[in-house]
Amino acid sequence: MAGKGFGPLGKMKELAEAFKKAQEVQQGAQVLQAELEQMQIEGQSEDGLIKVIVTGNQEPIGVEIAPDALNQDAEALSASVTMAMKDAYAKSTETMRSRMEELTSGLNLPGM
Repeated sequence: MAGKGFGPLGKMKELAEAFKKAQEVQQGAQVLQAELEQMQIEGQSEDGLIKVIVTGNQEPIGVEIAPDALNQDAEALSASVTMAMKDAYAKSTETMRSRMEELTSGLNLPGM
């Protein structure tokens, strides 16, 4: 039972455990940050003619436009690019969220 020790010593142990957990999360977050920077996440338009590639940190890497996409008018092409960007963003956001959950699971952090 943490915190139920002899006077302030019990609280010190609890505080030391909290610091240890914080250090573990910080180290894990640094590793995760590096992993996310190396990831390539692809989003695409509904018709698959436009692809947008971003890192796990949502930094744009590139856009691929299939030749058939150029047969669309400017408005449709713009809508396809926007759809692909939103898809890449959503996938990247979900990847970040799930990886952070993995990192913090089992730590019993308040609010997580």
